[in-house]
Amino acid sequence: MNRHYYIGDDLAVLHTVEKALMDQGITRHQVHVLSHDSAGAQQQGLHQVSSLMRNDAVRSAAKASLFGAMAAFLILFVAAMTALPATVGWVPFVFLAIVALGLITWEGGLRGVHATNQHFRRFNDALARGRHVMYVDLNGTEQEAVLARTIENLPELESAGSEQVTTDLLINVENGVSRFAKWGP
Repeated sequence: MNRHYYIGDDLAVLHTVEKALMDQGITRHQVHVLSHDSAGAQQQGLHQVSSLMRNDAVRSAAKASLFGAMAAFLILFVAAMTALPATVGWVPFVFLAIVALGLITWEGGLRGVHATNQHFRRFNDALARGRHVMYVDLNGTEQEAVLARTIENLPELESAGSEQVTTDLLINVENGVSRFAKWGP
């Protein structure tokens, strides 16, 4: 999946782009706006980046879980090399390994809460100047063409690059949940 970034000064223009993309088959979950003016973005009805995705908590917790797993393995390895499990059993060591894994992962997540998401760090200056970032996750050349047609006549949006992302599963789940919610009572 390709992610395309655009920077603009006017939330109304971003709303126009989002609506045009949605009218052409790109789902709401594929278009996100990152702005320090959350009230203005909400007033325009823009799909904003969730607070969980604004920070680096998920990535930091995942990285920390690797260290937690190593600590848990080390605890169990040291226990296996000593005679203690024969006297007190394995339960305290397994419990300690689980606690170590959990606490280290938790600490990593807490550290990540205070860090900007790695994908958005490059936009900190633009956001601080009151600008807004829109990104669109696209799957396939047909969607790429839709975006190109929509953006081509909008000089007020500046292209801020693109990158490969692996959000296919997340977007499919969000779209499925939305379809299910509309189907229900």
